[in-house]
Amino acid sequence: MNQRPPQQLIFDADDTLWENNVYFEEAFDEFCEFLSHSRMSPAEVRATLDEIEVVNREIHGYGALNFGRNLRECYERLCERAISHDDLDRVMAFAARILEQPLELIEGVEETLAYLDERHELFLFTKGHPDEQRMKIDRSGLGKRFAHTAIVKEKDRRSYGALVEDCGLALERAWMIGNSPRSDINPALALGLGAVYVPHPRTWSLETEEIRGNGGRLLIVERFADLRGHF
Repeated sequence: MNQRPPQQLIFDADDTLWENNVYFEEAFDEFCEFLSHSRMSPAEVRATLDEIEVVNREIHGYGALNFGRNLRECYERLCERAISHDDLDRVMAFAARILEQPLELIEGVEETLAYLDERHELFLFTKGHPDEQRMKIDRSGLGKRFAHTAIVKEKDRRSYGALVEDCGLALERAWMIGNSPRSDINPALALGLGAVYVPHPRTWSLETEEIRGNGGRLLIVERFADLRGHF
């Protein structure tokens, strides 16, 4: 059997290994129903929330609890009736329930990681609230597969550079694997890593942008399980 040379495979977590954004979308739908704006469509409400999230992610970062703060700010900005403390508590509860959702691994993840773990060195690189991300990693049962786990506030070229230095990664055989062009693919390629884009139909709109391959090592696969055919 032809054994592929060992590679250093870096995995995103949310919406690459397990479902995540779908729960935020469900919370937003509940929020829109509760807001019940007389003129604005859900898409217009979403545009306002996006503006708030773009600003606040630089300050507070990501995660369900920070999403709750953003929903509250959006409610305070758009609400057409007197705002009570009970209303604000209910808005925050929409986001808090995200943390209560069962963790659902994406199809093929468990078997594929087991296969790759026997052949390559695996790393986990995720952004978000540290406590929330650790909870999901624990619930997933996948932590044992990774030689190193890093949870950062933002996944940009600087944080990728720190990961490369901390783990002694070799750019020519290291690959970032994820669903987000903004956080997983483009900064990895910009630093000189390879990148594998695994599209997810429910990727957060603020994580989508044009992929800038620039002649770098870019693979696009349809499903997570397809990684077995490349590594």
